[in-house]
Amino acid sequence: MRRGEITDNALNMSSCETCVVRNTAICSGLDAAELGLLNNIGRQRRLEAGESLVWEGEDSVLVANVIDGMLKLSAGTEDGREQIVGVVYPSEFIGRPFGRSTDYSVTALTEAEVCVFARADFDRFAAEHPALEHKLLERTLTELDRTRKWMLLLSRKNAQEKVATFLLEMSERLAPADCEAAAGVQWLKVFDLPFSRQQIGDVLGLTIETVSRQMMALSRAGVIALPSRRAVEIVDRAALEDMAS
Repeated sequence: MRRGEITDNALNMSSCETCVVRNTAICSGLDAAELGLLNNIGRQRRLEAGESLVWEGEDSVLVANVIDGMLKLSAGTEDGREQIVGVVYPSEFIGRPFGRSTDYSVTALTEAEVCVFARADFDRFAAEHPALEHKLLERTLTELDRTRKWMLLLSRKNAQEKVATFLLEMSERLAPADCEAAAGVQWLKVFDLPFSRQQIGDVLGLTIETVSRQMMALSRAGVIALPSRRAVEIVDRAALEDMAS
């Protein structure tokens, strides 16, 4: 059996209608009957931190919605290093529908729960349900916009701007749906980073020493506080936004 295939060890999928990401995932455009059909071809699966769901270069045998937790997308470099190319959050989609192979590995950063579908079954379902195909297109375009912004961050911003931008994005992406909004943006004042500083450096194209220096500089400036190694408190969001340019 190939890695990534849905097995009998996967959990039976509970009702889509009670799913916590029901209104924000790609299935949000489906009616009750369509949800029932989708429910029949999926399984819920729990992942431990560090457990992989998809492996770079292998056949694309499954796709998934993230229900809880966060996962990283990574690719290997020619000299054997890992490059993190993206992070997937609750309600987001994993995998390559209508594709034969995947260009990156998907590994849980935290404990995670995903709704998994055999890619062939999902492809057939999507082809028969235009509302789902439309959501997939929307997600693809959103991801394209996010990738373009990330290209700007990596190519044009200095170290301080990169770290400030990263912290702002984390505060927004980690915010729950019922989090209070400021200026129309939902964000967390205090949060735990799902990354080590080495991983932050991998994401931003910086060394671990540079990441640590920038974090400490922001702390000394009173823009953020660092209650622990992973915890971050945004003390002055306006100043952090200015530093992110």
